[in-house]
Amino acid sequence: MDSKCVQFFQNKTILITGVPGFLAKVFLEKILRVQPDVKRLYLLLRSTDNESAMERFRTEVLEKDLFRVLRNDLGDANLKIVLKKVVPIPGDISVVNLGLKDSDLLQHMWNEIEIIVNVAATTNFDERYDVGLSINTFGPLNVLNFAKKCVKGQLLLHVSTAYVCGEKPGILPEKTFKMGETLNSNGKLVIETEMELMKQKLKELQKQECSEEEIAQSMKDLGMSRATLHGWPNTYVFTKSMGEMLLGNHRENLPLVIIRPTMITSTFSEPFPGWIEGLRTIDSVIVAYGKGRLKCFLADSNSVLDLIPVDMVANAMVMAVAIHAGKSGSQDVYHVGSSCKNPITFGQLHDLAARYFTKSPLVGRDGSPIIVSKGTILSTMSQFSFYMTLRYKLPLQMLRLINIVYPWWNGNKYKDIDRKIKLAMRLVDLYRPYVLFKGIFDDMNTERMRLKRQEINKEIYGSLEFDPKSIDWEDYITNIHIPGLITYVLQN
Repeated sequence: MDSKCVQFFQNKTILITGVPGFLAKVFLEKILRVQPDVKRLYLLLRSTDNESAMERFRTEVLEKDLFRVLRNDLGDANLKIVLKKVVPIPGDISVVNLGLKDSDLLQHMWNEIEIIVNVAATTNFDERYDVGLSINTFGPLNVLNFAKKCVKGQLLLHVSTAYVCGEKPGILPEKTFKMGETLNSNGKLVIETEMELMKQKLKELQKQECSEEEIAQSMKDLGMSRATLHGWPNTYVFTKSMGEMLLGNHRENLPLVIIRPTMITSTFSEPFPGWIEGLRTIDSVIVAYGKGRLKCFLADSNSVLDLIPVDMVANAMVMAVAIHAGKSGSQDVYHVGSSCKNPITFGQLHDLAARYFTKSPLVGRDGSPIIVSKGTILSTMSQFSFYMTLRYKLPLQMLRLINIVYPWWNGNKYKDIDRKIKLAMRLVDLYRPYVLFKGIFDDMNTERMRLKRQEINKEIYGSLEFDPKSIDWEDYITNIHIPGLITYVLQN
């Protein structure tokens, strides 16, 4: 990432939200590594005061292995100079003015910030509805209102998710949402009404003196029921969709870019291959399989899994900022994924994982290698439910009878297994839209951006690789991604 793009970020002041998160960290590292001459980077972190914000930045960001290349490249003296430009700030996107209390600092930021990058989100599929609404729906609106007050504001880049499309099959275009649009034409979606419903429900639960646990479960159930009512499969994508609607509706003349990544995976090449943090959508399945815990799984072997390495998403974000900053009134959506240009199916991933763990098995607690079997893949929910009934639920009923007849006999075993089966069924239901997904994400806008990179001159945008065609899936999955996952799991 030489010349033009580097020049663009030189002397720029940028606000980034959600920095302890996986993608935001990779984006921040990229900016610091390629353009240490950035003027200032304000980082919004959820913390109580400046001291704890700085502490979070140090322990959850800077000290991570991701930053080792930057540390080595700059050396101690230069790193100190660069870090003086980084300003961690305690705040919260779910609050007006991002929760900033210091009026002098606020004024200073509004006078100085040019680029606003919103990556903050809760990515929990069945998040509490109150939490999802405050962070994923009204959070972006708070960031937008803050951005509008920035005198030099040139662009708001907002990270959403490609799965705001719900469970639609076929080619899915990079199009914006209209305010109040639903996925099933089931009445009109009124975001303020959703907020009121949530507040009302919360009040009722508190009046009934429900426990914290009961309130949390009721809020999760409410989110899921409101999402499915309007055609979305879960609270996460529903609240993200409403966030996009509010941005599109209230942006006025501020240029807006919405980046919609698919399933984000470990780094492809930058700053080094295979860095990952946290187990993402499909990763927990790969790890459970490697540990010999996954005997059966709901998935369609022919379903395309849209995976994309995190550094490619960060590169697309960098490119989008450089291209769109200052273009008054524009709103652009970019799908950053692989299903259109270089698809990989669940069946292929399963084969690669089976081959990997057969060749390099994980070691069990007893020190012996864990032997993985191919496992059973069932392609419909009814097949999966039937399998679970035969394999687990009928034996569980027998156990229940034994519990009734001989209550003193191993009494907790039934409850424990019943809890595990219910949890497994809930997780399968949450993941179902993604493992049986029949959509392909069109990435025409992203392709145009890639072509622009090449037209301008590969030398100029040299290290801004975000072309999924450059991924050899067999090499990436077996030599980069799974080893990176295993390293992360062993270290945590």
